[in-house]
Amino acid sequence: MQTDQNGAAGSAAATGKELSADERKGYWRANLLLLGKLLAVWFIVSFGAGILLEDWLNQFTVMGFKLGFWFAQQGSIFTFVVLIFIYASRMKKLDRAFGVED
Repeated sequence: MQTDQNGAAGSAAATGKELSADERKGYWRANLLLLGKLLAVWFIVSFGAGILLEDWLNQFTVMGFKLGFWFAQQGSIFTFVVLIFIYASRMKKLDRAFGVED
C-alpha cells in the first residue's frame, strides 16, 4: 500500500487520486456526521432503553424476558453489531462518492 506525503496509508493514495483540501474536509465532515448519528442511535438504545426506560419497557416481553432487561443485556449489543454493518455500507458509498474506494 502506498502512503501519502504525510506518511498515512489510504485508499486515495492507493488509487492514485489526490483529494484537495476542501474535498478532504468534506469527506471527514461527512464521515464524522455519519459516525455521530450512529453513536447517537447506540446511546439512545443502550442508555435510553436499557437504563432510563427500563421500568416502562419491562411491561413488555421478548422471548420470555422483560423488554427493559433484554435491551440492557442483549439489545444494545445487537444494535451495535447492526450499526457496524450500516457504517461499513454507508462508508463504502461515501468512499465512492469522493472517489477514494478500494
